[in-house]
Amino acid sequence: MAAVYTYALVVFGGIVRISGSGMGCGDDWPRCNGEWIPTFTLETFIEYMHRLLAAGIGLVILAVLGYAWMQRGRPGIAGRDGVLRPLALAGVLLIAQALLGAITVRLELPTEVTVAHFVTAMVFMGVLIVAAVRGGIFGDPAGGADRRDFRLALAATVIGFLVVGFGAVTANLPGAPAACTGFPLCSGALLPPAGALPAEVHWAHRLAAFALFALSAGAAWATRRAPTSRRLRVAAFTATGLIATQLGVAAALVLARLPQSLQALHLAVGAAVWFALVVWVALARRELVALRHPLT
Repeated sequence: MAAVYTYALVVFGGIVRISGSGMGCGDDWPRCNGEWIPTFTLETFIEYMHRLLAAGIGLVILAVLGYAWMQRGRPGIAGRDGVLRPLALAGVLLIAQALLGAITVRLELPTEVTVAHFVTAMVFMGVLIVAAVRGGIFGDPAGGADRRDFRLALAATVIGFLVVGFGAVTANLPGAPAACTGFPLCSGALLPPAGALPAEVHWAHRLAAFALFALSAGAAWATRRAPTSRRLRVAAFTATGLIATQLGVAAALVLARLPQSLQALHLAVGAAVWFALVVWVALARRELVALRHPLT
């Protein structure tokens, strides 16, 4: 539930950026325009709600981490593959994310800090997903995986993280979103103009996305063989389907000249892709550990 909450928070944070509401509370933090309950304009309301949702996830993590700590003597709670370690890391990331949020506002949305704020949010969500999988949200492991399953899932997740990172830079670097017109090529060319940083960043994001789809599709197809469990096959094909959907949304976004509605959809599906990739790799690892196989 905390991971789903974080997904909604990530999407809402994207809406803050897309709607131009990032400075809706001025450069004040944690107060908004100098007040705890400000006078609302649309931009102020959107930014204020984002802050309230962020405060809510803090309470959720505190409650879940506290409960896990009290239950640390039970199987599956502590130890290398228990839920306590990722939950503790989530607590650290939450503090870092709050500080990055404050810095982002104080410095009036610099690209570097805004990107770091978004990427940290995605890592935070990923850590919560790992905790949920380890906690058995998908049931007990069946031991239906081998080292190849895990390695392919891990490779897809690593490339997915690169896609997320380049996507965040593309969205926040001035000129980058519109630097490559047309799809799938960049303004009709296989390579962007040399030295044109916005186009190079945009193109790197696309290339990483294409590579992710190719790897994910191949890895998903490979899960059709034994001994891969059904849940792992479902995770792999779900991630691949979402990646294909995201490529379609990206094409529509570029060809339609970046309407805000498609920007929001692109962000939402992209966050869902990351969610699915982390579920996939976390399930693969859990299934592999159930067989007591080494991971390398």
